[in-house]
Amino acid sequence: MNGSPRSLLFACTRNAVRSPMAEALARRWLGSAVFIDSAGVVPAPVNPFAVAVMDEIGLDIRGHHARTFDELSVRSFDLIVALSANAYREAKSYAAGPRTTVEYWDVADPTLSEGSREQRLVAFRLARDDIETRTRQRFPKASRLG
Repeated sequence: MNGSPRSLLFACTRNAVRSPMAEALARRWLGSAVFIDSAGVVPAPVNPFAVAVMDEIGLDIRGHHARTFDELSVRSFDLIVALSANAYREAKSYAAGPRTTVEYWDVADPTLSEGSREQRLVAFRLARDDIETRTRQRFPKASRLG
């Protein structure tokens, strides 16, 4: 699939860090013309470090409610972007036939970082910036809103 999809799902392991960040970044970049959602294999509360690094760029993900593929209200997406290997496996089985494209963006899991608070924040910023760069490259014709 080239260009912008009409419906886009970001998926990661817990729907607590990478996919909520991707959802917020894509909404900013793509605007309301694309339906955007996110899911995880096993849901967990949004990570406070993810909230902090998104706040730094003016995006608030505090209200994000993690959910699994089975909990999604929309059952069909044009594009599913998996941000972890296990989400990629889940997305391929969830994809609704040949109409759905599944892509894998290998974004490092910042929750695996250790060290001081600042060192951990650096890992989360790197993941955030990686997702933002990939989003802008993947959807180059989108006009930035916000």
